[in-house]
Parts: sequence; C-alpha cells; structure tokens
Amino acid sequence: MKRLITILILIFLTLSANAERVRVRLFSNNKIDNLTLSFDLGSYNLYGDHTTLLESEVSEGRTVELRAKGQQVSVVVGGDDYGTFNAVRLEATDTACIVCINPRNLKNRTYEGNIEVSVMKNGALLIINDVEFETYIAGVVQSEIYGSQSDIFRIQAIISRTWALRNKNKHHADGYNFCDYVHCQAYNNRCVRPDIMLGTIQSSGETLVDANGELIETPFHSNSGGQTANSEDVWRTALPYLRSVDDTFSFRMRQSDWTKTISIERWLAYFEKTHHINTSDSVNRDELLHFAQPQRKAKILNIPLTKIRSDWQLKSTFFSVDVDTVSRSVILHGHGYGHGVGLSQEGTIRMVGLGIDYDSILRHYYTGAIIHHDDNVQHNYVENYVQQISKIIEEDKAKQTQVKSKKDDWLGRLFRLRDREEREEVYDEANEDNERTWEYDW
Repeated sequence: MKRLITILILIFLTLSANAERVRVRLFSNNKIDNLTLSFDLGSYNLYGDHTTLLESEVSEGRTVELRAKGQQVSVVVGGDDYGTFNAVRLEATDTACIVCINPRNLKNRTYEGNIEVSVMKNGALLIINDVEFETYIAGVVQSEIYGSQSDIFRIQAIISRTWALRNKNKHHADGYNFCDYVHCQAYNNRCVRPDIMLGTIQSSGETLVDANGELIETPFHSNSGGQTANSEDVWRTALPYLRSVDDTFSFRMRQSDWTKTISIERWLAYFEKTHHINTSDSVNRDELLHFAQPQRKAKILNIPLTKIRSDWQLKSTFFSVDVDTVSRSVILHGHGYGHGVGLSQEGTIRMVGLGIDYDSILRHYYTGAIIHHDDNVQHNYVENYVQQISKIIEEDKAKQTQVKSKKDDWLGRLFRLRDREEREEVYDEANEDNERTWEYDW
C-alpha cells in the first residue's frame, strides 16, 4: 500500500509545538485490568519498557492482549507470551494507523496515534492515547454534539480547541493532558464521520479570545432552556464573556423541557433536614411549594440551586414548582439540560439551521468574545481539503446502499490524494491498489 500521510499533520504543521500532540487518558471512568487490541489499518511497533518486542509486525489480523499483573503489564501477542513490563507502548509506524481497544465487558473503541499502557496504584490499567492535537479535537466534536451541518461541528471544534489549549496542563501531575470523560471533554472514539471532519478543518486555527487576546473559558451545555446562566451563579467566578442571555433558539428541541414529581413530604423534609429550613413557617413553605423562575435565579431561600440540582439529580437548575393537591406531590417543571453557562448546543443547532453565521452564534453565547484566526495556518491546505471532503460526502450520499471497500473509507481516500500530490503524480483510477474488499462500518 502506498505511504499514507495523515491529513491532520499536513494541515496543522505550523501550530505551536505544545499543541501538536496530546496525551489523553482513555476509559478514565472505568476500572480495567485487561484488554485486547486489534488493528484496522497500518502497522505498529510494540515496546516493553525500552525493549523492542515486535517491529512493524503488529497489524491487521494480529491481536495484543494486555493484563495487569501486580504493578506490571503482561503482554501476549497471538497466543505467545512476551513477558511483563512496567509500561507497554504501541507506536504507529505511519500517521494513518487505527487501533481498536477492546476492554472486557465494555464497548470497544477505535483510535489513531500511539497507545501506552501501565498499571496504576489501584491495580487498574492506565491507558493513554498519544495523538495529534487536531485528531483529538475531531474525536471530541464527534463525542460532544449531534447534527448534520458542518457549521455545527465548526463551532464545537472552536470551543473545544479553545478549552483544550487553555487547559492543556489540567492533568500534568498525572502524566497526561486530558481525560476522556466530562471532567475534561468527551473523547469516545476517533472521528469516523467526514461531515464532522469537514467542520473541524473549516475551523483550522480558530479560537476564542477576550479583548486582551487571552484564550477564554468556553463551557457548553446541552440546552439552556431559553436563557443561559451567569458564570458566578454556577461557579462563583464572574467572567465578562459568560453573561446570561436570552436564548429562544433552545426552545422546542430534544432537551428543552422536563418534569419531575416528588411527594410534598419528601420535598419539605429535604429542606428541613439538609438545609435546616423551618418548613412550618408559612413564608418558607409557600416559597418552597410555589417557587417560580420566569428568569433564571441562583438560589431559593439562599440555598444554591446547583446544590438542589445535584442532590435531586435534576437536568438543570432552571425549574419552577407547582403542587398537585390530589397526589400530594410537587411537580418540578424544568427547562434545559446542563449547567446553563456558555453555549447551548441545541440552541446552536437551531441557529445553524436558520442560516445564522457561525461567528454570530459564538458571539451570542460568549459576550464580547473575539474569534482569533491563527495567521500561521496554511489556508491553501484548508481550502483544498474542505473541497475534497465535500466531494466525498456527496459521493457517499449517492452510494449509501453499496457495500464499501477499504478504498472507499473517506479518510483513506484523502490519504491517497495527498500522497499523489506529494509525488506530483497524475491520478489514474486504473492503477489503484488492488485491495481486498471489506465491509466498512459506516
């Protein structure tokens, strides 16, 4: 097969050295003591500590089994025991390599880049993906938002990139940059959708900054319920670009509204016991049973709504309370899903569908923020790949009922395109590699 060159390295050659690669802890919310690795594309070198175990021999058709054994990792390849090591590293021999991670009793995931495995003090495996920064961002976008229009993904890529650059040392003491859970940003798989990659590439070099040119915090949530929250109402710190704004675009979406029914006795007892509120007092009782939020509030009877949301596992703090006298229950009528600060993802989806420009959407949710364009990004590369991915998306729409072959993988087609351009060759379809057909999981 021709030498495969990753699209992401070529587009983002000039990004800062600190951002070129990141280390992401995978399955960070799970305790895993053994897993199996299989390989979908390319070949890998296998290292145990500083010893080369296999060189360019770990590829499609082979499996690597890793198991925690005390404080070391046991390595078995194709049934052959290679011993135990403090750390194991699978290093991609090319920039177009895909590994599938199969933990026991968990859904498998696929990633690009290198994989490092060691054992933590609790006996669980620490799994690290050493990966290109923009490959990571595309995977985050796929994990964090739904939709079908490229500007949706462009917006998510900008705020995810901004957050990552601002917080790249969040887990420095742990030996990696980010985890794959909501503590950082979700990163549940490599990007497998060309429309998501299209939006990510369109956002190349774009971040959000304040008036001083500093990267801002870019929190986001599923749905604001019609009004976003001030940052200090959730996290105490008031930030000038995280102001509450009206957000009618979030109405009538998947997560716009919710209800929860609780018995009056349980509801009042909670405030009595947990917050020491005298619920016999008529004023307190009336506030608790008839609480209303025509506009977002931060507290009820001086109790943070964030605390109530956490204790009752509510979808948001944006709710009002009514009483059902027949069932002796309170009914919480809630709006939105999430903390409510910053960008509403479903509001964004609605705005994009209405044809509102991506930069206007970002300024709507991040008051006074400025979109910074990195002048070092080579925009000729960006435009080239935007055109090529757009073409691939249209071609795939016309071939939805056909079984795809390896050469139909959208990313593989871009790799081959770039490979030909590097060697200044004229493409001739009759001379394509003779690759065996496989079923591609679209």
